[in-house]
Amino acid sequence: MWIGLFLTAFLVALIKLLFLGDTEVFLRLINSTFEMAKSGFEIALGLTGIMTLWLGIMRIGEKGGIVQLLAKLVTPLFKRIFPELPPDHPAIGTMLMNFSMNFLGLDNAALPLGIKAMEQLQTYNPQKNTASNAQIMFLVLNTSGLSVIPISIMVYRAQLGAADPTDIFIPILLATFFSTIAGLIAVAIYQKINLFDKVFLLYLSCFVLVVALIIGYAYQQPPEKLQKVSSVASNLILCTVIVAFILLAVKEKVNVYETFIGGAKEGFQVAIQIIPYLVAMLVAVGVFRACGAMDWLIKGIHFTFASLGINTDFVPALPTAFMKPLTGSGARGMMIDTMKTYGADSFVGRLASIMQGSTETTLYMVAVYFGAVNIRKTRYTVICGLIADFFGILAAILMGYLFFYEN
Repeated sequence: MWIGLFLTAFLVALIKLLFLGDTEVFLRLINSTFEMAKSGFEIALGLTGIMTLWLGIMRIGEKGGIVQLLAKLVTPLFKRIFPELPPDHPAIGTMLMNFSMNFLGLDNAALPLGIKAMEQLQTYNPQKNTASNAQIMFLVLNTSGLSVIPISIMVYRAQLGAADPTDIFIPILLATFFSTIAGLIAVAIYQKINLFDKVFLLYLSCFVLVVALIIGYAYQQPPEKLQKVSSVASNLILCTVIVAFILLAVKEKVNVYETFIGGAKEGFQVAIQIIPYLVAMLVAVGVFRACGAMDWLIKGIHFTFASLGINTDFVPALPTAFMKPLTGSGARGMMIDTMKTYGADSFVGRLASIMQGSTETTLYMVAVYFGAVNIRKTRYTVICGLIADFFGILAAILMGYLFFYEN
């Protein structure tokens, strides 16, 4: 895929130069490589502080015993979807914390926890340069982007004048749910995991019940209150986690400060280690965008659906969908541009918002998570991640038409 992005960009740029007279196309490609290389370094540098903080907090939680306590709650489920891991593996608690942060839309907290989990899973990986089954399942579940509180998207919609910034809450929740289920099924097929196990179905039923209760509560609240409650609840939970970790560590007579410093030191090392992987992926994405291949792809899709007599009103929102697996900032920029162009409350503006929240940045996460542990052979990770992305985007389109489309 990495090679394909470069070759596609070169061929499209060559066609533009020879047949369309675009003499600046290769200049844009080269400038893009410089810009994206710089961006990759800056992103990694920006992650250093976040990872330093949360890896330190995580070390306190491990020493205090709360992570192990939480792990016991999900061990029956994790035994089914991570059958190769022993029940007491430390990665189970870390993965649970990572999923919880993603669930609440706390991306900054989720990323360092995810990297920590990947490092812990690597200790049980017999082939250190090849992704294990557990690592693939963990990463694909992450890339499916399951989130209940898409607070950042609501904020952008409010800033761009949406009458009801939270009206995309339910559609995003449903779209990301389908994305997660699709990713889980895809990996389960590869790994021959039985998803009809009674324990798994019990956990799934409980999860669906929680989601249903959240939806029911959301429907009863005015938009302004729902947005405020989402913001307050997210940050309250985050602060509670930090304080609970510290208090339990104090109870266990752990030297909290020294423990934090010991875990925090890992943050800088990990940030430096992922720079080459991050730069490689972002540069490839940058040249693909700079050559105009993305624009041609959108026009081709519009022509194809129009020729088949299918409604094409969703097509202007697709740049957000196509950018999402590649780069989160790029997708966010596309979403904002779409809302500015068509209006935050337009069908296209709302659909772009749903697409932004329906899945995660698959290729970015593959580069960061696997780069952190020097894994080069990712096996079927990208395929399963993109399957989750596809169903998330498809569900987003369906939710957009179901909730917001007016003939």
